[in-house]
Amino acid sequence: ELGWLESVPYLDRPPLPLEFYRDWVSPNKPCIIQNAISHWPALKKWTSAYLREAVGPKVVSVAVTPNGYADAVFQDRFVMPEERQMPFTDFLDIVEKKVTSPNVFYVQKQCSNLTKEFPELISDVQPDIPWMSEALGRKPDAVNFWLGESAAVTSLHKDHYENLYCVISGEKHFLLHPPSDRPFIPYELYQPATYHISEDGTFEIVDEKSADKVPWIPLDPLNPNLELYPEYAQAKPLRCTVKAGEMLYLPSLWFHHVQQSHGCIAVNYWYDMEYDLKYSYYQLLDCLTKAVEVL
Repeated sequence: ELGWLESVPYLDRPPLPLEFYRDWVSPNKPCIIQNAISHWPALKKWTSAYLREAVGPKVVSVAVTPNGYADAVFQDRFVMPEERQMPFTDFLDIVEKKVTSPNVFYVQKQCSNLTKEFPELISDVQPDIPWMSEALGRKPDAVNFWLGESAAVTSLHKDHYENLYCVISGEKHFLLHPPSDRPFIPYELYQPATYHISEDGTFEIVDEKSADKVPWIPLDPLNPNLELYPEYAQAKPLRCTVKAGEMLYLPSLWFHHVQQSHGCIAVNYWYDMEYDLKYSYYQLLDCLTKAVEVL
């Protein structure tokens, strides 16, 4: 029951830096913060028409998959999406259903794509979250822009970042597990591969033969196979919905699975975590879990 919450708490205002570090970052607990981004022009401006005009036909990176699952286990592979370079207006045509496609499209490149691919939009949000930057004593490593179809799903995983996830329009649906659930969450090693579009328009899975195997979670928390992974029955998922104008603080090392409403727009800030005792405890738990699996 270490660190267990019945539900994700709400804050009705952005916290002071010391308050946030003391009450949320240090104890590694998630929360949803209201009225933290209400001053952002993006909340009113970022309609499809505005984005079409502001970004236009500029070529951007779009993740394309046949099933909506990018960076996920499929057919005993860790399969990454086709990263397609396409005009942003063509992408919007698909999201708005002006053009039909059997595939699933998602702007989700996470190497600070807001600053690198969408600099036209930065002034509508913020380059960082000042109270978080002060609390941690650093600026974010990356600021990411997310826009896609409702079929696009983020498989269960964890990150080594303190994550502030801000929803501009639509909704994001999170399923969360605390780091203490690690013994109940399966990891296996998978051959990395990438979706490639063939000449007839169908996808094939091509192995990245020179790459090392990737540890990933094969389990779908929405429909877990408890015969194959019986330990997961002891895990305690938390569910929350982050609505337009709200910000989720997703602490480092928390497992998360994400769904969204169609056309949902979000921006998130990744701040590097402290590799302190919290990280050491997680590594110990991870090693003990692996040791028990071998026995």
